[in-house]
Amino acid sequence: MGLLDFLTGNKSDKIKDFQSRKAIIIDVRTKSEFSQGAIPGSKNIPLQVLNSKINEIKKLNRPVIACCASGMRSASATSVLKNNGIEAINGGGWSSLSNKL
Repeated sequence: MGLLDFLTGNKSDKIKDFQSRKAIIIDVRTKSEFSQGAIPGSKNIPLQVLNSKINEIKKLNRPVIACCASGMRSASATSVLKNNGIEAINGGGWSSLSNKL
């Protein structure tokens, strides 16, 4: 899949692929943001502590869909996860991601 495919809407296909492989959804917003609403079953690991949870995430041996409020922090989280050998995709904002699930 090329960059153009990604930008023109195949993100939903990639999310569906990750879901079919039992991906875990990691919400990287703060605990207070997460407590105000989140995707059921998602795990809250704030971006500020993500690096300290890498080994825990690796042990899950599952792909990761990262989300946040708008997609900016989850983009950073996706980069951190990939740099640590974890298959990850940026799911964007949690409420729009919820609609794609």
